Amino acid sequence: MAQNREGEESPYAVSSPSGATLSVRWVQGFPKQNVHFVTEDTICYPSGNYVIFINIETKTKTVLQCINGIVGVVATNIPYEVVAFSDRKLKPNIYIYNFPGLTRRTKLKGNILLDYTLLTFSYCGTYLASYSSLPEFELALWNWESNVILCKKSQPGLDVSQLSFNPMNWRQLCLSSPSTVNVWTIERSNQEHYIKARSVKLPLEDGTFVNETDVLFPHSLPKDLIYGPVLPLSAIAGLVGEEAETFRPKDDLYPLLHPTMHCWTPSSDLYVGCEEGHLLMINGETLKVTVLQKIEDMTQSGEKLPVSLVYQKDGVFASGIEGSVYSFIIKDSSYKVETFLETEGPVEHMLFSPSYKMLLIQTDKGSVCIYTFDEKPTLEKVLDACDGKFQAIDFITPGTKYFMTVTHSGEVCIWWMEDCICESRIYLNTPTTALACSPSSHSAVVGTVDGYVYFLDVQEVDSPGVIHKAFLSKSAVHFDQRGIFLFVGSSEGNIFIMNANPSSSFEILGFVEVSKDILQISTVSLLEVDVVQVLVLSSLPEAEKSRLELFTVPKILPTVSESFTDERGKLKEELIHLYLYEMEHTLSSAVLDFQSNQIYGFCNQAPYVCSYLLPEKEDTKVCILKPHQKVQSKHYGTGMLYLSWHGLWLITIAKCGILCIRDIYTLETFARCQSHSHQAHGIQSMRISMDGQSILVNGKDDGTLVYLKWKRTGGIYGDESIDYFQKLLTFLSKTIAEENYYLNSPRVSLDLGHDFKYSVDDVLAPFQAVEKEIKMFSQKRKEIRRGIKELAKTVLNMMEENEKLDNIAKLEQQEFGLDLEELERLHEESEEEVAKIRKDVEMHNLAKGYLTEVIKEECWNAMAVKGRALKCFHIPYVVENFPMKERSSEELKELKTVLQQKKIEAECLKLRKEISEVQSAVSLVKKRHEEDDEEEEDEDKIIRDSNLPNYLLGSLSTDFGVDTSLLSSQLELHSREEKINQITLLKDIIYKVKTAFNNEFDAAYKQKEFEITRVTERNVRIREIISDLELEETVWQPEFEDCEKPERTFVVEDHEITAQKHVSPWQKAKTELISPHETERWLHSQGLDVRNRALMDMMGGVLEVKKEDILKMVIPQPAFMIKPDALWTEEERKQFKEYEKKVKELNEERDKYRKSLETELKKLQNSIQESTQSFDELLKKLFERRVKAEMVVNQEELKINNLVFSLLLEEELTSREIFLNNYLVRKQQEKNQTSEAIRKSREELDAFKEHYDNLMAEDKVLDRSFKKEFSEIPSHQVDLLYKLFKRRPRIHKQKAHSEAASSTPFGERPGSGKLNKDTFAHLMKAMDELDNINNMPEGLDPSVWDHFCATRRAKVENEHKVKQKAAGLVEMMAFLRKRVEDDEHVQREIEKVFHELLLLQEEKVKFQLNLTIQILLKQGQVELENFQLILEYSDAILMNKTIIEDLNSVIRTQGQKKVASMMESKEIHKGIYQIEWEHKKMEMKMEDLNQKAWDIQMLFFSRQRQKYLNESNYETLIAIQIGIMEQTIQVIDKTHKKNVENCKKLLKKLEKFSNQKDVANYTLSCNLREELVAVSERKDICNAMGTQLTCEKIVKERYKNMVQQQKLTNISKQQAEQISILQAEVERLRMKTFPALVQM
Repeated sequence: MAQNREGEESPYAVSSPSGATLSVRWVQGFPKQNVHFVTEDTICYPSGNYVIFINIETKTKTVLQCINGIVGVVATNIPYEVVAFSDRKLKPNIYIYNFPGLTRRTKLKGNILLDYTLLTFSYCGTYLASYSSLPEFELALWNWESNVILCKKSQPGLDVSQLSFNPMNWRQLCLSSPSTVNVWTIERSNQEHYIKARSVKLPLEDGTFVNETDVLFPHSLPKDLIYGPVLPLSAIAGLVGEEAETFRPKDDLYPLLHPTMHCWTPSSDLYVGCEEGHLLMINGETLKVTVLQKIEDMTQSGEKLPVSLVYQKDGVFASGIEGSVYSFIIKDSSYKVETFLETEGPVEHMLFSPSYKMLLIQTDKGSVCIYTFDEKPTLEKVLDACDGKFQAIDFITPGTKYFMTVTHSGEVCIWWMEDCICESRIYLNTPTTALACSPSSHSAVVGTVDGYVYFLDVQEVDSPGVIHKAFLSKSAVHFDQRGIFLFVGSSEGNIFIMNANPSSSFEILGFVEVSKDILQISTVSLLEVDVVQVLVLSSLPEAEKSRLELFTVPKILPTVSESFTDERGKLKEELIHLYLYEMEHTLSSAVLDFQSNQIYGFCNQAPYVCSYLLPEKEDTKVCILKPHQKVQSKHYGTGMLYLSWHGLWLITIAKCGILCIRDIYTLETFARCQSHSHQAHGIQSMRISMDGQSILVNGKDDGTLVYLKWKRTGGIYGDESIDYFQKLLTFLSKTIAEENYYLNSPRVSLDLGHDFKYSVDDVLAPFQAVEKEIKMFSQKRKEIRRGIKELAKTVLNMMEENEKLDNIAKLEQQEFGLDLEELERLHEESEEEVAKIRKDVEMHNLAKGYLTEVIKEECWNAMAVKGRALKCFHIPYVVENFPMKERSSEELKELKTVLQQKKIEAECLKLRKEISEVQSAVSLVKKRHEEDDEEEEDEDKIIRDSNLPNYLLGSLSTDFGVDTSLLSSQLELHSREEKINQITLLKDIIYKVKTAFNNEFDAAYKQKEFEITRVTERNVRIREIISDLELEETVWQPEFEDCEKPERTFVVEDHEITAQKHVSPWQKAKTELISPHETERWLHSQGLDVRNRALMDMMGGVLEVKKEDILKMVIPQPAFMIKPDALWTEEERKQFKEYEKKVKELNEERDKYRKSLETELKKLQNSIQESTQSFDELLKKLFERRVKAEMVVNQEELKINNLVFSLLLEEELTSREIFLNNYLVRKQQEKNQTSEAIRKSREELDAFKEHYDNLMAEDKVLDRSFKKEFSEIPSHQVDLLYKLFKRRPRIHKQKAHSEAASSTPFGERPGSGKLNKDTFAHLMKAMDELDNINNMPEGLDPSVWDHFCATRRAKVENEHKVKQKAAGLVEMMAFLRKRVEDDEHVQREIEKVFHELLLLQEEKVKFQLNLTIQILLKQGQVELENFQLILEYSDAILMNKTIIEDLNSVIRTQGQKKVASMMESKEIHKGIYQIEWEHKKMEMKMEDLNQKAWDIQMLFFSRQRQKYLNESNYETLIAIQIGIMEQTIQVIDKTHKKNVENCKKLLKKLEKFSNQKDVANYTLSCNLREELVAVSERKDICNAMGTQLTCEKIVKERYKNMVQQQKLTNISKQQAEQISILQAEVERLRMKTFPALVQM
């Protein structure tokens, strides 16, 4: 059974004399937000205006209603057993209620304007964190128990998706959004709290990290020694405010990972899941991010994108979008994915119970499952959600046990009314619109979007089924009160009337035509009346009115329907008596009262409920109704009206979410309930049971179904409803029994397998009407068929002709279709396509035309000098002029100002120079006035001609006659104004250079025009000569090209048009009509010119023969030349000779004339060649001039660009300086704040420490004064009491608590305020046990014991206070230390800014002094070896050449003097060096002689040498010794030979002996093998016996002795070697002591 708790009295509570009130029995809704645990066995979630609590074990529900509308966000605190939720009104509040009592504990009021988006409790203490979105984006930390905000911080623009406390440390909060993860740290000092955020640097989308440089103080920027300092991007962008601290250009922004959820670990680390599929681990202290690597499993495929995370001991549980729960087993920096659980749908949220024994799984539809971790794990569904929101609801007759719901997706459910338990479901799999239950049977009707009406059998609530289906357009269904008829409204404006009894197979009886846009159908079907009154409300949106149509349907209609319907099934007027009514205002709902004389309407545009009296006179015309009774509805928004079953209650609902029950006569409200809120668009529908005791209210957007019951019905109100219910149930009982019997019969079961579909034409057009129409229009049908056949033949012929046409003229096959509608549709589509293409082409042409006009205006019309080119006649040279725009008035004004300023400066400089010269001339002798005048003239010349040289000027502009005297020297451009003036003057120089060249270009252009004209004139004569000479030469005619005359581009010639001109039919007809007349007129004009025709025929068109015609003259032959020569006469022969003479003379004349023409032709051609070549030479020089002019322009533009760059860099430096100053101001303000925080913290710490010292002193006083207080009792009792005074009870932790702590991965959460309170309570309880009289020492007075107990209790309480104060003191000291660290950090930042400012000022000074100048250098003057160019002049200084030359002359003079003095000192030093060298030479000789004397003294003098010196006949002695030695050698030789022979003999004997030994050895080896076999066998036997032979022991001992002897031998040898070495050394030392035989 569900229970309801209301936190406090609702403002919409009923206050009526009758005392009738409604209460919420239960609420059915499914979670759209996360589900929370309140206790170990209770969960809760918000739904609409309610927070629903569900007990997992018993499945009972408890409801907590929010009095201010829809519930916002919900959070729970399990240790304190409280639940918090926010409302969604303007300036929302947070409410905290106790559970399970559901009494309000506190109400938190903040400064939030719109809504709270996140709430969460800390795991330890009484802390609540809230976050709001627009417009504050504020994070607030509350102490919900004391109802105060401890601290808050705003983060503009950050929309947070998850907020959570660290379970192990309440001082840490994590806020995650789709783009950032922030960890907030809470610091506390006594009662003051401070919150600080740290942002986590997320990796890139691929999981890698990017190294970001410092935006404010980048130290890794490259140093540019040529163009000045390189500044941060914020300074380049010109940012000087706070935005410069975070500014990054687009290219430096990289897509980062997008966090979706996070969870804490017991080590205070964070696991963060990302949208890209990565899993991150973030250290809670350092915020270091580690991207965990996934261990791929070949059995699993696809990327697991986590939707929610929850921590477990070995890793995390993650849910996927495909409906699975995965276990991420994390080890080090990698994790492995295992499938843990499969669910019905995508999992949206997971949560562990407080004991971590259950896992709550919430799906996206709202279903909730509980997975229990037992020996046998179980998965239990706690809440089974429906597929979507409730679309419609209704009670199943009689409305006391069951009701039905239908969702928009077509899921029909039957519920038990008492506890809202779903009994059964059926899926129609089609979108639905309406639901109605029949009062006369256990059947229901569902209307769908696609126009079908489904009829359901709901007699068996656990197994409903579809028994019928009809197609009646989009439907709104309604039963009358007695269940006789079913009224179905269609969108076409028809009301279909169907038999409501299943036994009639829901027969369609007819239809009534009404207005379209049906809003509501209302019926009145009373028990004692034989007709059913039907009221239909429809809207007239154009007229802003509403129309009511009232008609009656007799009860006997099923039996007489065929008589009162036409052929189409429409009911006749005389049966239904249709009346039309209109209102001058719009209604959203209207119902008819049971007396049928009054209509109640809900006004749409005003908050009123009105009643309208129906006229008594029957009128077929439209009747205008006026309001009879008008009452304020106290609703806002559109609403609906319903009548109760007994007709005495008028129920109103609206978008505001309030349900009101009114008296039908007075329209006064006697009961009201706010079941829903306006934020969810209020109530969608409402149903009241037959007995009036139960009301179902369905929300529009919140998906909440509320069941209302009467607490107090108000006396007569409830009695009337129950009486009518009993009468109606008695009346319907027989019909219900009959229809239920029919539903249970086999006939209905046959219909379950068929799909009955009724269209409007099939149902409403009987066969008789169809046959009648066929007979009536048979002749017309024949004519139509004949016309169709002729039309088909015509179309076939057209198709055959179409196949013979070209592809461009051929029509598509579909265009010959005879479907007029299809043809019209295709024609419309083609027209639309053509219009679209035409519009696109027009827009394209318009865009091109606009672009053309813009380009023409910018590049042609705006040009004062149009751009054109000149080409040579014979060589490929092209010279272009400079296109120039006219200078604007602003430019001219600026130039004039600069020129005026420069002239003033020049005059001032001249006057200053004159004044300085006059002052210097006063101290000198006065000279003549003439010399002064000459000097002044020379100075004027110098001033006028003091132009800078070209190499220092930086350009060749003087070569074009441009005055550069006003230009400032490049070495003097330090200020911003000077640079701007210099730029203006340089632009003027560029303009003058271009103008000078353009003038030269115009002169050359005119020259070419003259040359072309002259060549054209000469070509006329050349053509005549060529025609006279009948040569085949072509005449060279030069012409201007388009680049030379660009204006011809804008003129389109006829020959350029390649397309054929479009001639309209009327133009063709006009041409055909005019052409014969034109021909006739031309012939007539030619016929009248007789004189010209005669001149042409007789004399060739001329009256005299010219000299040019001599080449064309022909002497006619005499006629007798036709005859043979023999037949000629003498006279003829004379004529022939004269003929030959004339021919010869004519030929001579021809030759002479031909030669003169050829000479003239060559002369003309040579003159043309010479003139064009001379022009080409001129144009070649102009080309060189053009190159030089372009060089000058580029040089000046380069100087302008350098100046502009320096100005830009100066602005950047200024921006950087302003930003640093602003940043310094902000840091100084922050420093003041931190200093103030330190001062305040120290003051609080001192005060707290003083209080702590006082407590400590009191504690010591209590300890010391103990014996004084008990001085009256014996000393041994005092000592015993003192021991008891020092004794403290032991507090044992509860076993259950420790088991719970061990089962949870987080263990026992430290620092809980509740835990401290519980510990102190346990301590006091244990003290009560110690204070028991049984623990009193023997012989002690009870009063003394009581006094002792009170003293000891005071001591214990004081110690507890001291411990709390000590913990607070440590916390305050840590807080102070943090503030000091923050202050030191800010101080370091300030020092850093100061240092940066100093460096910037130094850079700025260097930049102002180190100027970039432009110097002209002559090429080919310097040759460098190996191209070792020096490109960096970081330590170079540029200065004037005269300074260097003067300095060089001074240096040269001083150098000559120094050279002379150096020569003198050189000679002196040379003598000194020579003497020193000789002195050193003598010293070295002396050293050599001394060394030789020493060597002689130390020379070794043997006995042989002494003998040589002492013996006189030394050689004879030597000869004697040699002879003796020779004899000795001979004797030795003989002895050696004898020894060799003896050795040979001995060798032979030894060889024989060796052979013998070999034979013996072979024999012994054979014997040895046998012995070895025997020995191995004996060894095996001995080993098996475990004994050791004595011989083996002896062998081992001997082996050890031999090894030892060998070692001793080696040692003796080494010692002998060492002795020999020592003897040799002794001998050497002894030889040193021999006396030297030196002659003294």
